[in-house]
Amino acid sequence: MGGTAAGPVPADQHDFALWEKRVDALMVITSGKGYFTVDGLRRVLEDMPPASFEQMSYYERWIASVNQNLVEAGVYTTAELANRMTAVAARGTTYGEAASD
Repeated sequence: MGGTAAGPVPADQHDFALWEKRVDALMVITSGKGYFTVDGLRRVLEDMPPASFEQMSYYERWIASVNQNLVEAGVYTTAELANRMTAVAARGTTYGEAASD
């Protein structure tokens, strides 16, 4: 973080969770559409408070950065995102519950 020593980087591979793959895909698609650049993504990551940066996982930090950049680009507002998240949560906590609507 910020050029400070982070210790050894694990070289072993792990299987990515579905949501992690979706974050990666969202980043590729939205940056490809010109909503932000790599510099924009890095700016948000570097602006995070140290506690947030340390508590979030790699992909949690990336989705926070993608989201902030999309809001700044005017793709949606935080209010629109909150409304959409409420609607999604109302569908249920499992795919089975959501499909039964």
